[in-house]
Amino acid sequence: MTIAELHGDEALRAREFPVVTRGPFLAHAGVCPLPRRVADAMGEYLGRSTLEDQYEAQHGDLVEETRAAAARLIGAKPTEVALVGPTSLALSFLASGLPWRRGDNVLVYFDDYPSNVYPWMALSERGVEVRMLNVRELGKVRAIDVQGQVDERTRLVTLASAHYLSGWRVNVDAIGRHLRTRGILLCVDAIQTLGAFPLSVEHVDLMAADAHKWMLGPSAAGLMYVKEDLQHRLRPVVHGWHNVECPRFLTQEDMVFRKDARRYEAGTHNLPGLAGFKAALDLLHEVGVEAIGAELARKRAWLVPELQARGFTVLQPTPPPENTGGVVSCYKPGEDVAAIYRKLRAAGVTPSLRHVPGNHAVLRFSPHFYNTDAELRRALDVMDAA
Repeated sequence: MTIAELHGDEALRAREFPVVTRGPFLAHAGVCPLPRRVADAMGEYLGRSTLEDQYEAQHGDLVEETRAAAARLIGAKPTEVALVGPTSLALSFLASGLPWRRGDNVLVYFDDYPSNVYPWMALSERGVEVRMLNVRELGKVRAIDVQGQVDERTRLVTLASAHYLSGWRVNVDAIGRHLRTRGILLCVDAIQTLGAFPLSVEHVDLMAADAHKWMLGPSAAGLMYVKEDLQHRLRPVVHGWHNVECPRFLTQEDMVFRKDARRYEAGTHNLPGLAGFKAALDLLHEVGVEAIGAELARKRAWLVPELQARGFTVLQPTPPPENTGGVVSCYKPGEDVAAIYRKLRAAGVTPSLRHVPGNHAVLRFSPHFYNTDAELRRALDVMDAA
């Protein structure tokens, strides 16, 4: 299935993405509706689970097939991917598992989504200095900003791959290359990029992302990436039958962790979630993330001037191509943005209502590849009427 085929066949689009029958869903930077094949995969697994052991109900080796598909998405080895659910949980594992020393510092962007701030702020209790990255504009994190704010005591920089409000996509490769020359780790919260734009872990040390946004998967099914040569340093902070060796399910005198990223998976997997996650990953690979990224950039380039022509102020309206993300956030000076949002929802159009620092409301549009230009025009028509 290609994007052109999908846009040219409304019956196919409605079959693959049932949400389109209810109206334009333009909020994938929040929590996505499930594609048909994802819901079907979960339903089929649950149906089999009513008749037998839930592990035996898998088709093939679901866990390892999902791990391999997730690794392919980010250019990693399967042995570097742990199937850890919510992004917040994975980032907490990463922050708390590293061997910090008193006086180390970590560089954090305070106005990132809280999931990628709070786990690192908590390190202050262990004597780690938590530094806040200073940037000129909301979400606009450039390589030069990072390079100028690290020093010899910086052990890690943690960033979102794209900002959840401004849509600015970070040049992960440029930042990662520089940090590696200085022996500084790079951790990436990739939830606003994976499934929307290509993202490689070539210059990344740690990564986390749940499936429920651009990857079009279920909530609490996601991935955590730990570079192979870091796994001996990042200690697991949870312990169970799955990540500590227990042959024949018998407790051993010595706790020995698994040798790869499975050491971070303490217990039984979220198998219904993985069934959906695997189907979502297969869908992304079928359509192609390169093609998806190009389509989202095209949509953004069309939507931004349309909003500006209607008097809306757009956050980061014209980023360079390498920094273009899938999010468009806007507001209209003097207008009640929340009221516009309510009118859109009443008309069957689903954007997001969010707030920038200072509690200023913005409308956030985040269409995916299956959304059509007609759906975007529908949203604009409702805004015109409002």
